[in-house]
Amino acid sequence: MKYSIFIILIFLLLPLMNNVYGIESILISISSSMDKVIFDGKWTNELEWKESSWESIPSQYGTLHLRTAHQGDFIYILLDAVNDQTIDHISDRAVVCIDGKNNKSITAELDDYCFFAALNGKQGFVYQGGSSLSINGYFKKISNTEGFIGVGSKSDQNDKYSKIPHTSYEFKIPLNLFDRSNIYGFYVLVFDASTNQYYSWPTGIIPNGAFDIPSPSKWGELVSPDKTIPEFNLPLLALIPALYLVIYFTKYLQKPKRG
Repeated sequence: MKYSIFIILIFLLLPLMNNVYGIESILISISSSMDKVIFDGKWTNELEWKESSWESIPSQYGTLHLRTAHQGDFIYILLDAVNDQTIDHISDRAVVCIDGKNNKSITAELDDYCFFAALNGKQGFVYQGGSSLSINGYFKKISNTEGFIGVGSKSDQNDKYSKIPHTSYEFKIPLNLFDRSNIYGFYVLVFDASTNQYYSWPTGIIPNGAFDIPSPSKWGELVSPDKTIPEFNLPLLALIPALYLVIYFTKYLQKPKRG
């Protein structure tokens, strides 16, 4: 019964969150197996990313499969671009951006980070907001990112979504770069160099290039609904009607059946 009530609460809260913030959300789950991921830029085996949340992101160019999870001090992300079947060494790229405070700033601030990975690149790199230069969207490259991994590769027969070789990217992002929260600003982009096509989320954002990062005010949100990253920051007004409904269902389920 407790699990049923919890599931009902989650489904009630999701539309409330979207109404309050007026933006798109991606759900992230806690995992006990992400520390076993082999970072080679693809599904190393068919079960590697099974214990993670999944979101299918459609676009005019095809579908981007997004897997997210967190464990310990890291966020784990897989971007699986099944329609990018032209493999361009280094030129194909992926970006994941996180707004640590989710304050929707117009220009990138110190709590805003973007993580880059190139196809077949040896290691990714990290940009932090707060720069005074607008040429890179107020981001500057930083090196103090111990634990970060960003790699891209060509998929193989272990890929869950397509056996046709295509680009995919894996990220391991340290939480110590920003304050722990259950709601982060969130943006992802995959760039197909040979066709100059983009797969991005939120879906309404159209970038001008592989390094064109939109304002954090336009990013969506990465949400941990089970509160497993501390300090869930959901507005009280959204919680009140949901709590009333949970109390109602609890009393209803506890009523003795007649006859």
